[in-house]
Amino acid sequence: MLTRIKDLAAKLAPRLIEIRRHIHSHPELSGQEYQTAAFVAGVLSSSGLHVQEGVGKTGVIGELQGTNENDHLLAIRTDMDALPIQEGTNLEYASRADGIMHACGHDVHTTVGLGTAMVLSQIAEELGGKVRFLFQPAEEIAQGASWMVKDGAMENVSAVLGVHVFPSIPAGSIGVRYGALTAAADDLEILIMGESGHGARPHEAIDAIWIACQVITALQQAISRTQNPLRPVVLSIGKINGGRAPNIIADKVQLLGTVRSLHPETRAHLPNWIENIVANVCHTYGAKYQVNYRQGVPSVQNDYTLTQLLQSAAEEAWSSDRVQVLPEPSLGAEDFSMYLEHVPGSMFRLGVGYKERMINHPLHHPQFEVDESAIITGVVTMAYTAYKYCQQNS
Repeated sequence: MLTRIKDLAAKLAPRLIEIRRHIHSHPELSGQEYQTAAFVAGVLSSSGLHVQEGVGKTGVIGELQGTNENDHLLAIRTDMDALPIQEGTNLEYASRADGIMHACGHDVHTTVGLGTAMVLSQIAEELGGKVRFLFQPAEEIAQGASWMVKDGAMENVSAVLGVHVFPSIPAGSIGVRYGALTAAADDLEILIMGESGHGARPHEAIDAIWIACQVITALQQAISRTQNPLRPVVLSIGKINGGRAPNIIADKVQLLGTVRSLHPETRAHLPNWIENIVANVCHTYGAKYQVNYRQGVPSVQNDYTLTQLLQSAAEEAWSSDRVQVLPEPSLGAEDFSMYLEHVPGSMFRLGVGYKERMINHPLHHPQFEVDESAIITGVVTMAYTAYKYCQQNS
């Protein structure tokens, strides 16, 4: 069966490159993936899948029914949205949308999902199980997975697989990770309320800007001395709003940032830990405060058994020297984790780097490029893993 899957994927290769380049040329922002969704639905329908559109606002579901009626339904999730970045690659198929680019590889993800559906549709009678393809919107704003789940995308699903491109790994290679793959990412807003006054008489005011600086410093110092260094926390303040004029002491400052962590236990105590530090600093200098901590997406925690299945399938397909067990997680976030709150799952890294290049630009870079040979690597890996899963559970 592996040889057959490889042959089918190889025959589809030119078409898949066309699909990827079409999607890359016509990127759409989160929640606005109307043309992409219509295109995806058309490809799925032409491959004989049962298609639902408008799932999770602009998401698409394609259902492939195998011949064996069992209770195990495998979901394969890929995302479709692009980023608000002006492309700087000068490729002939570069983005035609001003200020929008597939700089995170979601065009490749969508193509891998479609290619996997096209391959599996041709072996449906021998699949021995059911597969549901989730083409998700709005991953970049960490909303699409929740929209899809709310609209029933995970009903009756037993397990879920995902893929994400990785320019640090050369094309033709696969990266798997046991346990934590990505970090939880939460939003943080801190308001510091002091009292305004004349810049020449600071002792008569409560300087919110100066106190905000003390808060930022205290938080960063406290991480190094009160958090377990083996369970990392990254707190970044990315925006500061405050002040009215150079000679007026500010009475109010807003701090906006993110808090990233890998372990659920660590994440659970972070809101109180942050508020205690802010409170101590503000009370010391007579200011009032407000801390608004909003939980975003949790950490992607790959299931051991499914990751083992992915690794074995990839090693059978490509040999063990092209499959890496990644030693470290990423502190980036992925709303694939929202599906994992319902069923076990695993996401693998698809190498897309050019072997001959000294520099492969990172994700979210205006000159990010992928070696398109990686598409077939992704399709074969995903399709063969899905086949093995269905066979094990038939």
